[in-house]
Amino acid sequence: MTDTVLVTGISGFIGGHISAELLRRGYAVRGSVRSRARTDDVHAAMAASGVDTARLEICQLDLLSDQGWAEALDGCRYVLHVASPFGLAKPKDPDELIRPAVEGATRAVGAALDAGVERIVMTSSLATIQFARAPKEHLYTDADWTDPDGPRLNAYTVSKIKAERAARELVQQRGVPDRLALINPGAVIGPLLTNDPGTSVAAIQQIMSGALPMVPDLRLPWVDVRDIADAHIAAMTSASAAGRRTIVATDPMSLIEVARVIRERLPEASQKVPARAMPTWFTWLASVFEPQLRDNRWLIGQKQRFERTTAETLLGHPLRSIPDAIEQTGRSLAEHQLIST
Repeated sequence: MTDTVLVTGISGFIGGHISAELLRRGYAVRGSVRSRARTDDVHAAMAASGVDTARLEICQLDLLSDQGWAEALDGCRYVLHVASPFGLAKPKDPDELIRPAVEGATRAVGAALDAGVERIVMTSSLATIQFARAPKEHLYTDADWTDPDGPRLNAYTVSKIKAERAARELVQQRGVPDRLALINPGAVIGPLLTNDPGTSVAAIQQIMSGALPMVPDLRLPWVDVRDIADAHIAAMTSASAAGRRTIVATDPMSLIEVARVIRERLPEASQKVPARAMPTWFTWLASVFEPQLRDNRWLIGQKQRFERTTAETLLGHPLRSIPDAIEQTGRSLAEHQLIST
């Protein structure tokens, strides 16, 4: 009998790649969307990725409502909870991001436990780890926690910390901590399934579109979306992933280096890629006015390191090459006509 997996947030960048890979491996996928209007888009994205959609069904779920969860979980062996509100800009009310993330996590995990699923894999974020106070040259591991009361955190980061903690507390209260596995991705890039680039891919889109006259030395821990998809699927059945967080990210690469990779590998799409690096002092000044720089300015010029052995053991192979992922992201943006050349 084919195992059925509920994937929340199937219309998103990560959820779409996870679902496509599940279908390739012979699983049945029940993907949730917030609006039924996305159903055709999801089927089109799956078909474009080359997978058979005969074992795909779409259901409607809201992170802030109990309606439909029991029915969506009926017959599911695993749950991959990927859906979460996303945004780096500060909303007028932080609870616009925090409340749906926390309630969605507890609702999804609680409903999955009630339904008796074998494993819940939840998408968290490296942001719950990488802003922990630590000495220089510290190797960040799953033992590190970003302080949710830190003065410089944006609402998105706080939402991910509180959602992850809420999910962990719930399985502890139920006495089944091993039923939950957490994946903590870095900045996720890779080939697109739809015309929605997502936040991390949008950084590459901005570079290729000439939106930045100079490139800031902002260093991000990039990761290929296909490694994230593989990690979620491996965590469904791996004993080593049970009850723990798994960092899936590389050591950071600066946007300056990203721009260089694009110029070298995609010269035909590099006409607008800036060649000049933004001085650090000017980057700090620009961060006063640019939300993405402001929310990440403590990463300017920083050289962080992240433990990757756990992820690579879970995957069974080293993390994919980031220069290759940058090139494939750029080609995909061009193919979807999301950059002007």
